[in-house]
Amino acid sequence: MAGAAGPARITLWGIEVFVATAEERSISAAARRLGASPSAVSQQLTNLEAALGATLLLRSARPVVLTSAGEAFRRRAEAILNEAAQARTEVQGTEHAPLGRLRLGMIDDLEADITPPLLTRLAERLPGCQFLLETNASHVLYDQLDAQALDLIVAAEMGPAQSWAEVHPLWSEDFLVAVRAGEVDADGDLLAQLRDRPLVHYTTRHHMGRLVQTHLARLNLTLAHRFELDSYHALLAMVGQGEGWTILPPLALMRARRLLPGLDILPLPFERLSRRIVLSARAGQLGELPSLVAEETRELLDRLVLGPAGEAYPSLKGKVTLL
Repeated sequence: MAGAAGPARITLWGIEVFVATAEERSISAAARRLGASPSAVSQQLTNLEAALGATLLLRSARPVVLTSAGEAFRRRAEAILNEAAQARTEVQGTEHAPLGRLRLGMIDDLEADITPPLLTRLAERLPGCQFLLETNASHVLYDQLDAQALDLIVAAEMGPAQSWAEVHPLWSEDFLVAVRAGEVDADGDLLAQLRDRPLVHYTTRHHMGRLVQTHLARLNLTLAHRFELDSYHALLAMVGQGEGWTILPPLALMRARRLLPGLDILPLPFERLSRRIVLSARAGQLGELPSLVAEETRELLDRLVLGPAGEAYPSLKGKVTLL
């Protein structure tokens, strides 16, 4: 019938409105961010939900809450926006077109010391770019990069790179022993002394904990442990209270450095264990940006973390190698 409204359609603008609302958890905040009115944002959300045949957001909640359908669609929506930005760049015929959005994933180790100055530097280099930061465990970040929910990540290397990825090595670090100060004789049989004490284990739900667990199993070392924690600060606080000892990489120790004065940091009394931290991105999508972010991350780590920590705690000096 002439003049009748057609079926609801999925539009790029509707997807952008949905993602902004999902990130801001507020229709009014999303409207301010997009330069639109709250009523226009609400109407776009209604149209999108009609086109998909599902409720994506509980808009009456404060803050706005995503439904299970909304959570599922959000991953697809972010990938669509990323592809649209890439298509715009290619159509414009230059890899130097302004980047409008960068979704960056970082492991917890760098959250406080490196991430803020890195974002400040990137903001200066990429005027007009909007930044989304995700701080999480390495395996979660890789899953999000694979799903195209993130553009680039800094995380522990977990195996061979995917065929679609470009990888920039950042640093390697050897794992160390942390034990309450004065509790063991470093000149004696360290392994025998540690066997008499429980291991306070970093959680095996994360890659780093599984890496330690696998290493100990390969060496046929069975070590009693009662506690398994996912917080560096809590773990080292327990060690400082004499609840046992732990195995962590230098960056984890440096992040909880206020606790280091009460600890002795020693080399592993068995075969060396190390990990590599790398920057990964989808190959060819961000031009020279991944290489630039890798260079900036190395420089900030060396100047803000490794230098001061090495001076204050000689046992940590030289335990991290920039790549």
